[in-house]
Amino acid sequence: MTKIEEELQKRILVLDGAMGTMLQRFKFEEEDFRGERFKDFPHPLKGNNDLLSITQPEAVKSVHAEYYAAGADIVETNTFSGTTIGMADYHMEDLVYELNYQSAKLAKEVAEEFTAKEPNKPRFVAGSIGPTNRTASMSPDVNDPGYRAVTFDDLRIAYKQQVEALMDGGADLLLVETIFDTLNAKAALFAIEEVKEDRNIEIPVMVSGTITDASGRTLSGQTVEAFLISMSHIPLLSIGFNCALGADQLQPYLKRLAQNTNSMISAHPNAGLPNAFGEYDQTPEEMQQLIRSYLQENLINIIGGCCGTTPDHIKLIAEVASEFKPRLVANS
Repeated sequence: MTKIEEELQKRILVLDGAMGTMLQRFKFEEEDFRGERFKDFPHPLKGNNDLLSITQPEAVKSVHAEYYAAGADIVETNTFSGTTIGMADYHMEDLVYELNYQSAKLAKEVAEEFTAKEPNKPRFVAGSIGPTNRTASMSPDVNDPGYRAVTFDDLRIAYKQQVEALMDGGADLLLVETIFDTLNAKAALFAIEEVKEDRNIEIPVMVSGTITDASGRTLSGQTVEAFLISMSHIPLLSIGFNCALGADQLQPYLKRLAQNTNSMISAHPNAGLPNAFGEYDQTPEEMQQLIRSYLQENLINIIGGCCGTTPDHIKLIAEVASEFKPRLVANS
């Protein structure tokens, strides 16, 4: 049993909040994204948050430290778009290994500092594996439903490179998250299994899907139950949902998940739904009350925040999580 599995037997673990929300506070401009190293790079780089792990490492480390200080047990690496497919937008495909390796290394350094200070509360690093901006199940062209912008094999190769770098950089577990297309996620899981086999090692894997609206389905059309079944061939540390919805909208789907699985369950909802300006208004106190009802219904093993959440949100989520025991799973 890995260290994180041991901790999950004892308590509800807290995941961090949004990385993008925190990085926006620095108000970085084009020259900050570039740093000295990419001063003369021929394409615009502003908005490439993953690149900040190389050009603004102290800023990224400070975000991790704020989340750990707020009570997070697990922080995610700054690698949500860290595949050759995601980095193609910035013409930075060649940097993918370094980006993921550095991001994991930074997070691990901060994790080790906090674990040394509080050995009874070990801190973990989750390698964040985002969905990419392409979908293997659906056509981006309404006039050609058979067209695909990416193949399963393209995704598998891209994810494999990301996974190897995250593991080399020191990630304790991998988080395949914000899944809107299960076929993309299957490519990521296939790549992870390949790396585990190549290296003859084990690493815990979390899977987190995204219910996109009140239909209760993922973007590629799956219900909660279908999503669960299509993921169940891989041994997972946890399965859950994140993003798209606030904590109150997400609750009924977590309940359906809990009724149908013996796996650990994770959730990291948004701070409510975005307002007219695309900003998230839900206060830490409001979110804490909504999360309390998850805990009262015994739905959760790992809880955190997605878009719009900050260390203030995580602090109150960690406080309420400490009052409850983790959801019991039959095979634990």
